[in-house]
Parts: sequence; structure tokens; C-alpha cells
Amino acid sequence: MSMTDPIADMLTRIRNGCQARHKEIDVPWSRLKENIGRLLAEEGYLLEVRRTKPKGRAGEVLKIQLRFGSDRRPVISGLKRVSRPGRRVYVGSDEIPPVRRGLGISLISTPKGILVDRRAQKEGVGGELLCSVW
Repeated sequence: MSMTDPIADMLTRIRNGCQARHKEIDVPWSRLKENIGRLLAEEGYLLEVRRTKPKGRAGEVLKIQLRFGSDRRPVISGLKRVSRPGRRVYVGSDEIPPVRRGLGISLISTPKGILVDRRAQKEGVGGELLCSVW
């Protein structure tokens, strides 16, 4: 059975893993999900994202190590899928909304690849507003 929104599935797995205090979660691999995971790791929301081939299973998997603070609280306090298959949301470089008054980030799919909101504004490109993380 095919999945309607694989990005929302990935974000939900991260959200659930953080709430359950898991150190690592598995997500079915795709290039888009790998790029999103790597950006979240670069921004400090995740520890590590790596692509593996599990034994006895078809396909590849992203192993995502979640990041927690010293008091065992997750670094990610919220994830929200903005653009979804039923309602795509596109923004220009000057229309990118701030997330939690600058305390979070937005990920945007642009012609230059998936970018964090600050970098998209700096490069002057807009695109599809994928998700917000805080």
C-alpha cells in the first residue's frame, strides 16, 4: 500500500520518538526525507541521520538519532507539516513567516534544493513551505 504523505509520516515518527524518549528511530528512505533529516541535524535538532540497508528487509532505511537535553527533554518541542498533498502552500522569499518569533525554523523546497528559511531569504528564493520545527 502506498503512502499519501511520506513527509508527514516522517515528522510523526520523529514527534512520537521524542515523546517516547527513544534514542533512535527508523524511517523508510527517500532522497527528500534524507535531505530534510540532514538539514534538521545541521540545525541542531537531531544528532545524526544515516542511510542503512537492513538485513532481511526490502528497501533502505534512515536511522535517525534524536537529540535530548541534559534533563532528558527532547530538543524538538514541536513539528508541523505546513504544505500537504491536499493543500500546497507556496511562499516567496519575502513572504516566509517566522516560526515562534525566530526561535524555530521552516524548511522550504526551492529550485536550489531544500533550504532553511534564513538561507532561502538570503538567497532570495521562495518555494513550497514543507514544515516548521521549534
